[in-house]
Order: sequence, then structure tokens, then C-alpha cells
Amino acid sequence: MATQADSIEEIFTTVAALAPEIRDALPGRRVQNDETNPSGEMQLAADAYADELFLDHLGALDTVVEYSSEERTKIVPTDDDGEPGLSVAIDPLDGSSNLKSNNTMGTIVAVYDAPLPAAGSDLVAAAYVLFGPITTMVTADGDGVTEYLVDDGVREVITEDVQLPDDPSVYGFGGRVPDWPADFTAYTEDIEPDDSMKLRYGGAMIGDINQVLTYGGIFAYPALESAPNGKLRLQFEGNPIGFIIESAGGRSSDGIQSLLNVEATDLHQRVPVHIGNVSLIKELEERFR
Repeated sequence: MATQADSIEEIFTTVAALAPEIRDALPGRRVQNDETNPSGEMQLAADAYADELFLDHLGALDTVVEYSSEERTKIVPTDDDGEPGLSVAIDPLDGSSNLKSNNTMGTIVAVYDAPLPAAGSDLVAAAYVLFGPITTMVTADGDGVTEYLVDDGVREVITEDVQLPDDPSVYGFGGRVPDWPADFTAYTEDIEPDDSMKLRYGGAMIGDINQVLTYGGIFAYPALESAPNGKLRLQFEGNPIGFIIESAGGRSSDGIQSLLNVEATDLHQRVPVHIGNVSLIKELEERFR
């Protein structure tokens, strides 16, 4: 009988196997569809293609009982035998707006042992695929964080037990500066003059997260004056990224508490996201108290 660890491994293997197909399909799918996603963002043909591909393949796994994505309004039940299983929440193509300019993008996967929408405490695994100059995949489960090279759909270990470096050196902050709340603005004014910190912000969250995981530092998409609940989605972005960063020795926060402690109330719920080295996130949270 398959264990939960086996089921997680099967999900990761499936995601890696689909990466070359998604990457190869990008050049011909840079145009917009005539639809928006549930968050009101214009959907590219590439978004819809990746979403359908993941639904077909992840939904076919015996241990996946629910599939949801940033591109779909509703949860899709994928198993009708009533047996318990895992729920997958996925951002099929994070940063797809970068496709036109040929910049970094990727896929984010959250695996919950609970019906969706689920709390961060129900996460049992998370991963992301990064489409950069090479294709890599970072996974987190009960055994820690591992970085892989994805070559022809097969994972090859690059680094085991990935940990955030102790000396942070990068930062990236989303949202328009005039739209930042005063507390967050004050925090950035401490970070930006530091000569040891370099700005890294590329318009695809997953690329910015990978910079933090590689070099140490902080990424934040804070609450905004015009969007007090933030922009990023808890189920598809905040929880899985928080899980990965915390598993790598870092910290996540909505400004007050760990992202993994935020109550889940809606599938497309938004949340302020701050992740990075523990010292930097603690200092940020002090600004909000």
C-alpha cells in the first residue's frame, strides 16, 4: 500500500515530467485569451494550457482527490470513490506576464492533506519549477528542501538540505511605492541603504523567491493602501512558498504571524506575503506591532 511519502513523490515526479512540455509550448502561447482568471487578471493561452495539462495528469493520480488552480473558479474533484487523499493547489504559470518579455516564470505546487481551501498547517509538501536559463525544481516535504535540475522531465539532485544563507544579500518588494502603508515604507528605508543588500525584483514572484533561497534576504508583496489584503493568493502562493522557506530555515509572515497560521476562508483568498531570513522578518513584524 502506498504511503503518503510515496504519493507526494508521485506528484513531484509528475510535475517534473510535465515541465519540458510546458516550456516547449510557451513560444506559441504568448497571446491573451478572451478571459480573465478568478483574480481578475488577463489569462494567457499559456496559463490555460498549463492548467489543463496539470489537471489531466495530476487528476489522474489515485491519491489526488481534489485539484484547484489560480486559473479556475472552483475546486475540481478528481476521485469519486470516497477514499481519502491529497488536495493539490497549483499556480500553473506564475509570472506569465513575463512571457512577452521573455523573463523568468515558473509553476508553484501546494499539496494539502485536507479539503480545500486548507490551512498552512495542512500542507504536507510544496514545490516550484523555475523556467530560467535552465529548468530547476525545488521541493519541500518532511525530509527538508531539495533543489533539482530538471533534464528531459527527470529530476537530478543539485543540492540536498537547502538552507537560507546566514548572511542575507538580496531584497525585492512588490507593489507601487506610493501604495505602500507607512509601516512597510519605514521598514524598506532601513533595508535599501544597506550596501550589503542588492535589489532583485523581476516581476515573477517565483524568480524572486528563488533569489532569496539562493542568496538569503527578503521578498515582500505587502498589504497596499488600495489592496489591504495584499495581492498574492494564500492557497496557491503564500502557503506553499511559506512552507518552503520555513523548511529551509527561514520565516514567513503576513506582517503579524506565519503565513502557515493564517486562517483559510476562501479558495482565492489574498494575503500579504513577507518571506526571508528570520532576522529580517522579525524586524519587519516589529514595525507592525
